[in-house]
Amino acid sequence: MYFTPHGLEQATRREVADHRARRVVPGHVADVCCGIGGDFLALARTGCTVDAFDTDPLTAAVARANADALGLGDKVTVRTADAATIDPSGYDALFADPARRTSRGRTFDPMSYSPPWPTVLDLVARAKTACLKVAPGIPYEYIPDGAEAEWVSYKGEVKEVALWINDGRAGEGNGLTENDGEGRIHRRATLLPGGQTLTPTGAQATTGPVARYVYEPDGAAIRAHLVAEVADLVQGHLPDPMIAYITSDAAVDTPWASRYEVHTTLPFSLKRLRATLREREIGNVVIKKRGSAIDITRLHNDLRLSGDKSAVIILTRIMDKPSVLICTPSRPA
Repeated sequence: MYFTPHGLEQATRREVADHRARRVVPGHVADVCCGIGGDFLALARTGCTVDAFDTDPLTAAVARANADALGLGDKVTVRTADAATIDPSGYDALFADPARRTSRGRTFDPMSYSPPWPTVLDLVARAKTACLKVAPGIPYEYIPDGAEAEWVSYKGEVKEVALWINDGRAGEGNGLTENDGEGRIHRRATLLPGGQTLTPTGAQATTGPVARYVYEPDGAAIRAHLVAEVADLVQGHLPDPMIAYITSDAAVDTPWASRYEVHTTLPFSLKRLRATLREREIGNVVIKKRGSAIDITRLHNDLRLSGDKSAVIILTRIMDKPSVLICTPSRPA
């Protein structure tokens, strides 16, 4: 019996893990935070042999059972051990997915990971090559110099960032780097299941008025600081230099952004927005926001909608002024 999340979540995790594993050159890999084995199973499927470790004996037993159940027991050895006690220097590659939950719930602070970030970096320093699987919101200052940070989105939802360190292909096709104030890193965004990738091109986003369409970039491109590259793809510019919405008169189909046709742009006013929606008989709305502190649930209730038409409402800032765009999804060009 294979112990893992079921249905769509299972399929999603496997596709993301398989994508990451395909980049690891087959060899002897140490998985020092293996959990129940989803990542080492992906590595084994690509031809790697894996020594997997977890601090919890029960978790390690489940991981071992999963490897055996899927016929990969000959490629995987599972042991109970603390990651800090592992010597990665004898392996071809190190893989680490430090736990991001504490007794108080999910943590976004790498110093609170288990093992904590300094321990992870010590392991990396002794490894030939390494891949670290971390939360998409990791602050740039925690990313080691020279690493490639690959933000991965699956069907529009950002799932993780993989940090590739001393990897022969890190930064491949990506000669530009992001200076984060501490060092330089390579950036990449990847879309699954299609496998499209985006890297810095040197594009510089300009600002200007709201045009016929507004584009919402995929979260992986936003996290990787590649909004200017998406703007270049759709021949667009930013309504506000600090907000990751793009506007353009061109209808460009791209997997890197969702496109909406703009019908009205207003300074934000509840009274005026409610009157405009009522006048247009809009009774069903999807509310999106970026750069706005407005509570979406409360706004939806306050609008007191009625009518049989639909719209997308985008709450944002335009040149630092609270604004609202009333839109509809744009059909493929």
